[in-house]
Amino acid sequence: MADESPLTADEAREIVADLQRIVTPAGIQESYQLTAGGVDHWVYARGQDRSNPVILFVHGGPASPLAPTWWQFQRPVEEYFTVVTYDQRGAGRTLHTTDPDSIADTLRISQYVEDAIELAERVKDRYGVRKVILMGHSWGTVIGMSAALARPDLFHAYVGIGQVINSRTNEELCFRYAVDQAERHGHTEALEELASIAPYPGDEPLTRERIIVARRWAQYRGGLSAYRDDSLYFFQGPLLSPEYTLDETDTIAEGNQFTLGRVLDELLEVDFTAVTEFPVPVLMFMGRHDYTTPSQPPADWIDKVEAPYKQAVWFENSAHLAPWEEPGKTLVSLLTYVRPLAFD
Repeated sequence: MADESPLTADEAREIVADLQRIVTPAGIQESYQLTAGGVDHWVYARGQDRSNPVILFVHGGPASPLAPTWWQFQRPVEEYFTVVTYDQRGAGRTLHTTDPDSIADTLRISQYVEDAIELAERVKDRYGVRKVILMGHSWGTVIGMSAALARPDLFHAYVGIGQVINSRTNEELCFRYAVDQAERHGHTEALEELASIAPYPGDEPLTRERIIVARRWAQYRGGLSAYRDDSLYFFQGPLLSPEYTLDETDTIAEGNQFTLGRVLDELLEVDFTAVTEFPVPVLMFMGRHDYTTPSQPPADWIDKVEAPYKQAVWFENSAHLAPWEEPGKTLVSLLTYVRPLAFD
């Protein structure tokens, strides 16, 4: 064994792919394209039993597709649900197979919401279910919550993970946390950089550069992954993805650069605080240490909202990436609180 050469990246990916392969007779494992809003979206569906409830997962970012990293946490969930995700317009393989110039002017939240609704309809019909469970993560919660409000007839329930309630409040809480942590640790470099963007968010334009400074130091103190100063497991996860080739992993950064500037101004105006009634069962999965999209605003919101059913679930050892950080609790929470809603 000592004389064997180390595995190549492709060989390592093959091992991951083989472990993740769905082999059950009633299972689903397929990747395909569905058209929504005039764009062919790459869609990924996986589950061990096609009679299980269907989850439609709206990924974060903008342009941070789930497909390259689902393998890090999703496999147990697939025993109880069919999980469907898609690369949004301007993201991942969807960007790779689309002329960017043809969609540049369509990158608006309303269009992403229309895409999600159209895809939910198509997924529902494809898998022969009456409704789907809608889940959103981070940026995807802006799309997901809006879709659930617009078309409650399509969804058994809505689950927000790293939910955005008010974008400017999030920026204020993120900055406050970063400054507090830097002061506690006597971190001169962080304090100097944070002072350079103060007052934050303030009255100056919330540029990408200012946001990066605030986020960098909040995440350095565990605001993205709890107790970690980086999240390399997440950002490097696509390198072992059984879904993406190595060349396709480059589209993740390309998509972020392509979309963020175009949606940023609109994203910073997002505010769901006026939503006092929700038309479907609603759940918030909240990382106790999340200072990327801080958890206190969704906790306050769900405490007050009127809904057919509501549930707040705290992930005590997570920040922004709860499914990756606490995959066991993610599975248990889905089984305890969400799966029964698909049979009501």
